[in-house]
Amino acid sequence: MIVSLPPSMMEPTMRWFGPKDPVSLRDLRQAGCAGVVTALHHIANGEVWSIADISQRKTVVENESMRWSVVESLPVHEDIKTQRQGYEKYLENYKQSLRNLAACDVKIVTYNFMPLLDWTRTDLSYVMADGGVALRFDMIDVATYDVHILQRPTAAVDYPEEVLQRAATRFAKLDRAGIAALEKTIVAGLPGSEESFSTGEFLQRILTYQKIGLQNYKQHLVEFLQAVCPVADEVGVKLVIHPDDPPFSIYGLPRVVSTAQDLRDLFAAVPNPSNGLCFCAGSFSIRPDNNLVEMIKEFGERIHFVHLRNTQREAYGSFHESQHLQGSIDMFSVVEALTHISAQRGVSLPMRPDHGHQILDDLKKSSNPGYSAIGRLKGLAELRGLELGIVRSAARATEAQ
Repeated sequence: MIVSLPPSMMEPTMRWFGPKDPVSLRDLRQAGCAGVVTALHHIANGEVWSIADISQRKTVVENESMRWSVVESLPVHEDIKTQRQGYEKYLENYKQSLRNLAACDVKIVTYNFMPLLDWTRTDLSYVMADGGVALRFDMIDVATYDVHILQRPTAAVDYPEEVLQRAATRFAKLDRAGIAALEKTIVAGLPGSEESFSTGEFLQRILTYQKIGLQNYKQHLVEFLQAVCPVADEVGVKLVIHPDDPPFSIYGLPRVVSTAQDLRDLFAAVPNPSNGLCFCAGSFSIRPDNNLVEMIKEFGERIHFVHLRNTQREAYGSFHESQHLQGSIDMFSVVEALTHISAQRGVSLPMRPDHGHQILDDLKKSSNPGYSAIGRLKGLAELRGLELGIVRSAARATEAQ
């Protein structure tokens, strides 16, 4: 007997960084992906994505019997974020890229509005009890870098006294190589990041953002969306913003997509249908005050793309990325809420297992941090099994009534 999957199942996808990615498209297909999440990383920030470049990438994906489901990401140029003089040209380029993507039938576009840094971690090879390797964010390392290496003028007021004491102790034990390694991890850029800086450049950019301030920066995001959403509405593109990662200020930088209230403010200010959300469970989960299930229910109509990973919260705001079904997130309840939204809307939401531990043979291979093949395959299999169990159980309960 052939068993068909219910129509409300999410579309399984994985991220692919293009032809230079150590994980091939065929690997993704064998892992069970129907779609691919990718971007044109070879094109400089702010430049137009041409139809020719988009079509070429789309053809490469389709030749492996998958589809280009989601763009992750179409970067927002730093000049747009700061509204530096002349930034309007980058707005026009962004609009044209959206038109070109729509012309190629690629219509879910992820972006973020995190200043300077994309997602941030301090340890790219945190060894778990089972010998696998995970990503970790250590607030003591952040304070160590911020206060003693970056030497941001007002850094000390942003940390509790205990964190400052621990940071001073840790810095005293760092040699030159240790300082360089920490600096590289924090500011040199992670997979998908579109910027990298030296420490001196980083400090100067931070000071620029401090002059802008939180409320003005929120307004910059609103004005960006007010400019580009009419084009996205016209061509049928869904713009999905990725939440801040981590969802709180670091290095004194403003954060504007960290809480449910941030989302309420954003969708109220820009109610366009194209203004949507990439629901990243892992990012939102770092704040204990974010109720993920309630957020899914409240913003379900705006969710067009899903990242599922689990995290284990630690002291002081530190965390590490745990197994997909184990950690601070009740993944059963999160997936259950997402299947309800998917069924209510009659759509198959693209979902990717966000990151994964480096395990088994991948421990001997080079890969992008968080994006090795086997750990993500494991996560995708677990999440698809959990989802199928939820959907089938709900269907049987309905039939029994």
